[in-house]
Amino acid sequence: MQQKRFFTGRFSGYSLQGFQKDLLSGLVVGVIAIPLGMAFAIASGVKPEYGIYTTIIAGILISLFGGSKYQIGGPTGAFIPVLFGIVMTYGYENLLIAGFLAGIILCLMGIFRLGILIKYIPRSVTIGFTSGIAVIIFVGQLANFLGLTGVEKHESFLKNMREIFIHFHTLNVYSVLTAGICLITLLLTPRFFSKIPGSLLGLLFSTLAAMFFYPNQVATIGSTFGEIPNSLPQFGFPDITFEKIQLLIGPALIIALLGGIESLLSAVVADGMTKSKHHSNRELLGQGIANMITPLFGGIPATGAIARTATNIKNGAVSPFSGIIHGMVVLIILVVFAPFASSIPLASMAPILMVVAWNMSERKEFYHVLRTKTEDSLILVVTFLLTIFVNLTVAVEAGLILAIVLFTKRMSDMLITSKSLPDPKNKHEKIQIHMVTDTHDCPQISIYSVEGPLFFGAAQAFEQSIMKTIQNKPRVILLRMGKVPFMDITGEYYFSGIIKELSKHGVILISGLKPQPKSMLKKTGIYDFIGEEHFFEHTGESINFALQHLNTEQCFGCRHFAFRECAALSCQKSDIGQLRSVAEYLN
Repeated sequence: MQQKRFFTGRFSGYSLQGFQKDLLSGLVVGVIAIPLGMAFAIASGVKPEYGIYTTIIAGILISLFGGSKYQIGGPTGAFIPVLFGIVMTYGYENLLIAGFLAGIILCLMGIFRLGILIKYIPRSVTIGFTSGIAVIIFVGQLANFLGLTGVEKHESFLKNMREIFIHFHTLNVYSVLTAGICLITLLLTPRFFSKIPGSLLGLLFSTLAAMFFYPNQVATIGSTFGEIPNSLPQFGFPDITFEKIQLLIGPALIIALLGGIESLLSAVVADGMTKSKHHSNRELLGQGIANMITPLFGGIPATGAIARTATNIKNGAVSPFSGIIHGMVVLIILVVFAPFASSIPLASMAPILMVVAWNMSERKEFYHVLRTKTEDSLILVVTFLLTIFVNLTVAVEAGLILAIVLFTKRMSDMLITSKSLPDPKNKHEKIQIHMVTDTHDCPQISIYSVEGPLFFGAAQAFEQSIMKTIQNKPRVILLRMGKVPFMDITGEYYFSGIIKELSKHGVILISGLKPQPKSMLKKTGIYDFIGEEHFFEHTGESINFALQHLNTEQCFGCRHFAFRECAALSCQKSDIGQLRSVAEYLN
């Protein structure tokens, strides 16, 4: 029954009218996807047909098995620096293995319902590495835009920049002209022909210009990579060994993490545009299946494409059929028009990727976070710079670690431990911090209000604040813990140390303890050590209990009057003192 709903749940109530809408959107997105697929493949360091294979196979599988009704899958710009680095370091064959392993990881993430964890990655980290990737893609296309020759590709951003400067003298005016025609077409098409893909017109106009006005003057896909075949490649299982798994598990994890983030972000965008709700774990499972099967046909890693998904929705898609149709459209075009694609100049592909980089740069969000001048601004800048100048792996790791450290710092600052007393002017005698002064503090009962999570980042400061302020060894210590939502094992360790130390000199009372800290104390045995009779729901009850354990002799003559009962207890001293004075006088 579950399997039936898996395949049919998103197609309930499907009609002929819905199919017509999916057909139109699938056609449009399919046409858009062809130049993008080739461009992403070339930028990733592989042949352009591999991008088309990925668009076809992964596009169909992600729509069929994914968790979003509107998701369009395929190669994306976010993968470019990662895949290029793998190709440069390990080669194309090992890229296929890394993609296959990433598919397995994504499937496991979906099966074990880890989709929710990806949502906890800070926005500052995702904006930082996305913007960094955009810069890498944009700069990486300058050589093709300018038609430079003799340029060697490197993983290092600085080395690639150096190559551009060294070979700038090889600038090809015809390449610049070709790229300029494509770029202008890309920018003007949305204004005048909003229904026609700008990338398709850009490729068409710039290719025709190069063919008729200055033939053989610019590098083309055919002259650089050879003719594009008009059929899918043969099925072939990659040669996976234990040694290769050890070698490629790191890159595979990065591909899986990036693919998961990108696909779920795309699904969230689709939810916002359609007021629907995607299934995150099913989406990861669908992405995993697609990335396991696509490498078997020579395809590169794929994920959800935000821009194509948005285009799919804007053109009226109502079900995953639009994504399946988009893959079939690309397949038909590959079979019929593949030989013509070989004539496309590389200079025509460069502006397409540059516009993709500009659109994915999230410049508005980047500036917004930067302008806040908070810890998130630091995380953003560090992730951004490391993505550009080191690599995406280090950038994400450093961004996450920095985010965790700064979050821990913020949370530890939230823990407040302060001495407090009832406010007699308040109708309900509310416990207030400002009531404690040098002349208004009970020598026998110390009340501490604890606010914030008691965890590893704040536990030591909590211990110091309690132990430092207790000098007179009060008879009763009351800890108000109604505002402590969470306690981890480190917090419990320091808490139990305080309890054991303080219990040597007095009675320990706890009020308002929340369920999670209470459960933690019971598991470690400190709850029984304190004694269940010393735990109270309300502070008033605990104060009444504390007053019963006072040394009344010590109360005689006290002028602090911390509690409303203090006046009566203090006066007893005066009355008895007067009686004793009279008795001594008479004697």
